[in-house]
Amino acid sequence: MDQERAKAAFDIRELTYLLDGGKKVTELKERMMLELERDPLFKMHDIHDISKDELRERTMQKFSSLLHHLQNEPVDQFRKRMEVVSMLDPGFWTRFGVHYGLFIGALQSNATPGQLGYWFEKGALSLNGLVGCFAMTELGHGSNVPGLETTATFDEASDQFIIHTPTLTATKWWIGGAAHSATHSTVFAQLMVNGKCYGTKCFVVQLRDPKTYACMPGVNIGDIGKKMGRDGIDNGWIQFTNVRIPRGNMLMKHTKVSRSGAVKEPKLQQLTYGALLQGRVAMVVDSGNVSKKALAIAIRYAAVRRQFSSSDSTIETKLLDYPIHQRRLMPLLAQTFAMLFTGSEMTTMYNEMMQRLENAKPGDSDLDEVMETLKETHSTSAGLKAFCTWNCLETIEQCRQACGGHGYSAYTGLAGMYQDFAVQCTWEGDNTILTLQAGRYLISSYREAMKGKKLSPGVGYLNRLDQLIGKKCQVKELEDLLRPEIIIEGWQVVCANVVKNAAKEFEAHLARGKKPDDAYEECSQSRLYAAKLHTFGYLYHRFVDGVAKVSDDLKLVLDSVSLLYGLYTIEENAGAFLQYEYFSPKQIEFIREKTNALCKVVREQAIPLVDSFNLSDFMINSPLGRADGNVYEHYFDQVKRSNPQGEHPYFQRIIKPLIERKSEADDEEEDDEAAGLESEDEDEDEEEE
Repeated sequence: MDQERAKAAFDIRELTYLLDGGKKVTELKERMMLELERDPLFKMHDIHDISKDELRERTMQKFSSLLHHLQNEPVDQFRKRMEVVSMLDPGFWTRFGVHYGLFIGALQSNATPGQLGYWFEKGALSLNGLVGCFAMTELGHGSNVPGLETTATFDEASDQFIIHTPTLTATKWWIGGAAHSATHSTVFAQLMVNGKCYGTKCFVVQLRDPKTYACMPGVNIGDIGKKMGRDGIDNGWIQFTNVRIPRGNMLMKHTKVSRSGAVKEPKLQQLTYGALLQGRVAMVVDSGNVSKKALAIAIRYAAVRRQFSSSDSTIETKLLDYPIHQRRLMPLLAQTFAMLFTGSEMTTMYNEMMQRLENAKPGDSDLDEVMETLKETHSTSAGLKAFCTWNCLETIEQCRQACGGHGYSAYTGLAGMYQDFAVQCTWEGDNTILTLQAGRYLISSYREAMKGKKLSPGVGYLNRLDQLIGKKCQVKELEDLLRPEIIIEGWQVVCANVVKNAAKEFEAHLARGKKPDDAYEECSQSRLYAAKLHTFGYLYHRFVDGVAKVSDDLKLVLDSVSLLYGLYTIEENAGAFLQYEYFSPKQIEFIREKTNALCKVVREQAIPLVDSFNLSDFMINSPLGRADGNVYEHYFDQVKRSNPQGEHPYFQRIIKPLIERKSEADDEEEDDEAAGLESEDEDEDEEEE
């Protein structure tokens, strides 16, 4: 490892500052990692060996530790703490986030100032008599939120809403915290007033008595049991049988219901879903962070593990020195940097947009621009959430396989990481559905561009269709293909073509008499493909923009990393670049050769790049990813410590009876042998006589 670190062609610490957002943030994160390491509640060495019930109990114990920081730290600082916690213990991060991210977030997004103050006073922030959960998903409905079946019927006589589960499929399902720990929930249900349905709205419903923890009348709750991962979360199901709540328990920041049953809808419907984008943006950031952890394990192990030797050496070769191993891991490392840079920019874009959205009022001069930004952020975040989480899950699996047989051990961390992260591909929007949403926006943007409308920057290339459609890459030398502007233009040409094709297919279905929604469904494959290529192009563009702001040695190494990502993604989607003839077969072959060469270049900086992630051994929690490289010693010690040898646990009960058992055939054979011996004895006696 010392030899690998000696190869660093840049200041590792400076890259850490860049990735974290500054020296102060890095120092803050280091302090937080040390605090977690020394907190006895966050012991992680035995996380692979404890039961589901033990894990859930330990998860709830940790609440008190984080609650102190929540009440004493600025919001931005606490968010950074939760980002650190998410890499260490994603199960606890989710359970804590169910209350403070989803439950509190639903209040902040949907409650009036007066309602928000009421619930905070009731203990929502302090966990004093109130633990929240978030009941949106149902047994029969997930991504289709408008199709939820739970009803909230207004009873004017009592000034109450009646929350009811009318069918089995309306049962609230996957509700984190419901099984054992939540006292209240934000419940999403169809608003019914005077026989008319006004769509899905948000209500606060008490689930349990906070003193006895018995379910409230009409509330039935159960545990959905063991899951693929994140078993520290007590996910449950909820059924409501005519549960009455005060009218004021409907969160009325947007839609309002008066005492007389008058319903007032918001003039800006988009305001109701702007805050929901925060989860998607967070998952883009989380995808980069979890990929960092997986690659730290696999790359450090590859720098230590030796396997076979070359024909001219007796020393076995490092895995990291094999070209095929470089091909497995270096593009994933480059992809992780692309997600980190994009996640940072998306976070900034989201915060700025929400600030403008919060201040926007009907009639404002810049309202149209704000709405366009919201539409773009909504669709872009949908595509990024989908492909970044898919990318991260594949990165974890490739890292596991790259560790060979040891990757299958729970103690190396990658198996559990895969199980814990897999849920990101389906929660807060199934990835395929979100990708289709992004594709729908691209078709809509294309049609607006054809009418002369100036589009937002992220889809601005659709305003230049006449320049991009049919354009071929014209370079004097093949080396010119490596210029970022050429790669960006290539992505724009390909994306312009696939979006145009999807839009033309959509319009053809309209011409045949199909309704718009049906036409969109008929071209779903084209939509998905367009969104995929658009998202890959977007990731590369953001990566290049971020690197352009860097200078000196740091820029040199990041230029190589970003170029590797650009060429690798072109190679992975070579069919589209060849189909639309932006690149020729000869140029694609050159790109493939350069991708191989760049894998070797980035390999030389692989350990310094991983070190720049600045994750302590405690955070990585894997003997294969230890910074000192002594993987075998740490691995062997952990296995012995976690599995102490004692008296055999089931020898007497199972193994001994198994190996000492006698069959009926054995008994008969023994009887025959005994009879034969007796006969021989009689013959001998006769001879003696």
